[in-house]
Amino acid sequence: MTLDTSTRLLKLAALSSVLFGLAMVAALVSPLKTVFDVFLDLVHYPLDRDQSLTGDSARVLAAITGGLMCGLGALVWRLATDIYATDPARGGNIILIGVVAWYLPDSFGSYMVGAWFNVVLNTGFLAMFALPVILHRDTSQAVKA
Repeated sequence: MTLDTSTRLLKLAALSSVLFGLAMVAALVSPLKTVFDVFLDLVHYPLDRDQSLTGDSARVLAAITGGLMCGLGALVWRLATDIYATDPARGGNIILIGVVAWYLPDSFGSYMVGAWFNVVLNTGFLAMFALPVILHRDTSQAVKA
C-alpha cells in the first residue's frame, strides 16, 4: 500500500471516529437516541431491547465516550497529516500505540460486563486504524529488501 493511500485511509478512519463521537453526543438531545439505543442493545447481544441510553450515568458516560471518540479521531487526523505523511515509521508507531491502548481496556471491560459483541465492533475500528499502518509497513519493508 502506498503512503498516500495509507494516509488517506487513516484520515477516513479518523473522520469516522469523529462522526461517531459527535453522533453519540448528539444522541443525548436528538432523535439519534433511537439509533444508539439499538447500538447499545447490539453490543449486549442478543437484541432484546433491554439496553438504552437512559439514566444519568449512562448519559454522562455517553457524553464522555463521544468526546473521547471525537478527540481520538481529531488526534489521528493530525498525526496522519503532520507526522505520518512525512515520517510513516514514527507516525505509525504513535498511532498504533494509541489505538491499542484504547482497544485493550475497552474490549476487556466490555467483555467483562457481558457486552462481548462490542469486542467485535472494536476490532473493526482497530482494523480501520491499524491496517493502513501495517500494510504500508509491509510494502515499504518489501521495497527495501
